[in-house]
Formats: sequence, structure tokens, C-alpha cells
Amino acid sequence: MRENLLDAAVVRFAAEGIAATSTAKIASDAGVTAAMVHYYFKNRESLLDAVAEERLLTNVESVWTPVAEGETRAVDLVRGLVRRIMHAAQTQPWLPTLWLREVVSDGGQLRGRLLSRLPLAHVHKLISSLGEAQHRGELNPEVEPRLVMISLIGLTLLPLATMNIWRSVPPLKSITRQELARHAEALLLHGLFPRTSKPGRHR
Repeated sequence: MRENLLDAAVVRFAAEGIAATSTAKIASDAGVTAAMVHYYFKNRESLLDAVAEERLLTNVESVWTPVAEGETRAVDLVRGLVRRIMHAAQTQPWLPTLWLREVVSDGGQLRGRLLSRLPLAHVHKLISSLGEAQHRGELNPEVEPRLVMISLIGLTLLPLATMNIWRSVPPLKSITRQELARHAEALLLHGLFPRTSKPGRHR
């Protein structure tokens, strides 16, 4: 039941925002009474902490852990990050919108909760790996390694979160998530590693 309540919460938070979502709405979506929400989460703050820790942070860890455990080449780090971000967003469609609403946007109620838990050591590894690749002449010399993570988010989560908007434009209406993933990977890899990257097509 607790997992069902968290699932209902993230979907409703992504659709309407945390400020506009009452406990009663979450309970209704989960098919229980509001008292059941309070049974598992003593107050609203504990619910938000659980969403940050058990829904957002688990996704962050699934995206970044391979950076620490196995991937070493800069091109593989970037390719892996793009593919894992897109996979997380595909399996959990609420993720991009919730990230944009409550983490990226000013006043987002999950920003502080998440930023304090981010695996910054993994981010530093990415930046260091990119810097070394640039020193070896593999990375585009005009690229700023410290900004690559921001570009990753901008080419993956942002277009996914705004898909309903840009898909209203006729030429973009038929674009699929797979095409978006391939596009993001190609832009990043060819832009960052023009001589060494071979993105290939997603299955």
C-alpha cells in the first residue's frame, strides 16, 4: 500500500504540481481513504521526503552508478548517461515532468531534498574524464566539460517534459521517444567527440 501511495503521489505531482495536490487526491488515486495516507506518512513533509528519496533519488542512482562502477572512457560515459536517462523516462513517464516542475523550476518543493542527496562524486568523475579527453584531443576543444551534464539534461528530460507542447506543432507530432533518444545521443556524441563517436541506432 505504501508503494501504491508513492506511485499515486508522483503521478499526481507531475500532472498538477505538489502545491495543487491534496492528500485526498492522492488517496483517491490509490483507492484508499486520506487516513491511510497519514498512517504511512505522518505528515506532508515525510511524504515529500519519501518521494525524493525513494522515487527521484533511486532514478538518479540508477543513471549514475555505472559511471562509478565500470564506464571509464568519456564517450562511453556520455552515451551511457543518455541511454539510461531515456530508459528511466520511458519506464516512468512521470519522471521528466516532475523533475521540471519540482526540481528545476524556482520554488520546486523537491529541489532542496534532492540536491542535498545528489551523487556529486560521480558528476566530478564525468567532468574529470571529459577534461582528460579534451587534453588528449578527443573532446571538442570549444566544449566546457563542466557544462556537459546540463546539456545532457537539456537534451533529454526537458524535451520529454514538454512533449505535449511541441507535439502540437504538425511537423513534430509524429516524433517518437526513440527518435528523440537517437537525436539527443547523436547531437551530444558528434558534438563532443566528432572524431571518435559512433552512436549507432537504438534498438
